[in-house]
Amino acid sequence: MPTPDIPRIEAVQADGFDAFCLYLADHLGDNGLHGHYFQPLPAAESRPPLATLQSFRQGATIALPAPGWRRTWVARNAGGDILGHIDLRAHAQPHASHRCLLGMGVHRDHRQRGLGARLLAHATQWAEATGTLHWVDLQVLSANRPAVQLYLRNGFQVTGEIPDMFLIDGRRFAFTSMTQRVAASQAKGAHFG
Repeated sequence: MPTPDIPRIEAVQADGFDAFCLYLADHLGDNGLHGHYFQPLPAAESRPPLATLQSFRQGATIALPAPGWRRTWVARNAGGDILGHIDLRAHAQPHASHRCLLGMGVHRDHRQRGLGARLLAHATQWAEATGTLHWVDLQVLSANRPAVQLYLRNGFQVTGEIPDMFLIDGRRFAFTSMTQRVAASQAKGAHFG
């Protein structure tokens, strides 16, 4: 059981989905603030699209490796506040069921405290425990240096960069692709939420 100062990581369940949506809307509201972009969205449009919210909800009910599956975890403090999240989801491309895509975010007041690394470790352990996922992929705005550095420190490798991928609010952004091979599960049957 976590102590009050160590957040617990738990899967988002159906009854917690509305609270997650509120957290996600608040989190995305920071995109573009003070010129810092972490999503390829204009600052004025930085809110979760309905299709994305539906994929979080519906994806949780789809078994791996079926197309459209998605799993989401949140880090909560002792009071139940969401401090950050991470999700893994199926690739849209056929014949890529051995790979998944990662998305994550940490609340503005809880960055630079090791929470991102804990969330990454949790998701990676879950991916290993599936026995079917071999790679975790992600894409990040290259200008989001703190995120790129976090991923590099936690075992991800850069697989490429597309320069000038996005033109957002009059600024040009490159897009970096990264990946991490997950070890074959030695903990089959382990439960990670």
